[in-house]
Amino acid sequence: MSEKTPVILEIKNLTKRFAGLTAVNDFSMEIHHNRIHTLIGPNGSGKTTTVNLITGVLQPNEGVVTFDGNVVTNNPPYQIARAGLGRTFQNIKLFSAMTVLENLMVGGHSKVSQSLPAFLLNIPRARREEKLLREKSYEVLEFLGLAKIKDEQVKNLPYGLQKMTELGRTLMLEPKMILLDEPAAGLIPSERSQFVETLKMIYGKGVDLFLIEHNMDVVMNISHYITVLNFGSKIAEGAPAEVVNNPEVIKAYLGERFKNPTDTVSGGAAENA
Repeated sequence: MSEKTPVILEIKNLTKRFAGLTAVNDFSMEIHHNRIHTLIGPNGSGKTTTVNLITGVLQPNEGVVTFDGNVVTNNPPYQIARAGLGRTFQNIKLFSAMTVLENLMVGGHSKVSQSLPAFLLNIPRARREEKLLREKSYEVLEFLGLAKIKDEQVKNLPYGLQKMTELGRTLMLEPKMILLDEPAAGLIPSERSQFVETLKMIYGKGVDLFLIEHNMDVVMNISHYITVLNFGSKIAEGAPAEVVNNPEVIKAYLGERFKNPTDTVSGGAAENA
């Protein structure tokens, strides 16, 4: 992108150690509004640990995470989610015995005000809030093209539709940003293509996206900006065409086949950024 927009997520000097291993080492990064930002790197480079630190699943040894102008370091995950930072997981975390609709309704639970005691004491209000939650779920299902399978149990769905359901549950939070950990993992090429188009639709609705991704066809087709991790440290950052031609990135992660990747870059978000 030629013009910088305000920063929505800022990471300063983030460090995480496990016993004698430093998984993330003095890592700093800014993600701007109206940008699809991707984090890449070899297995074990610290990508998922970084996302877990951002979302409160892990606590850093050092460093600060600021989201939408507020420091969220050491906040519990539910507070960070309520602040507008949604997340999907590398390994799908859905309620497999519940329906697609029910999973989405659970995802929107933080948007209602009723506690269990309040539910028992004010059943009419609880029913009104449940009705609103159900209507919101229908809206998200229609948006994602999942309305026809709303009553299907998640465990009976193919993997690609389970991924879409998890994404729908995240959208129930009405997030300002979504962090997606390996969103295309396990998807066949046609499913990856459909998932990318869905992500572009979500971005078009004003939701910022931060991805961890291994599939370079996805990365090059959707990213405006890429950060590269290796052994817990940032080794490169910039526009896609710049990053994939970086000798250090080629050596550490991409391999020689990504030298001068003109065919890979064409048509992607990088071209239109």
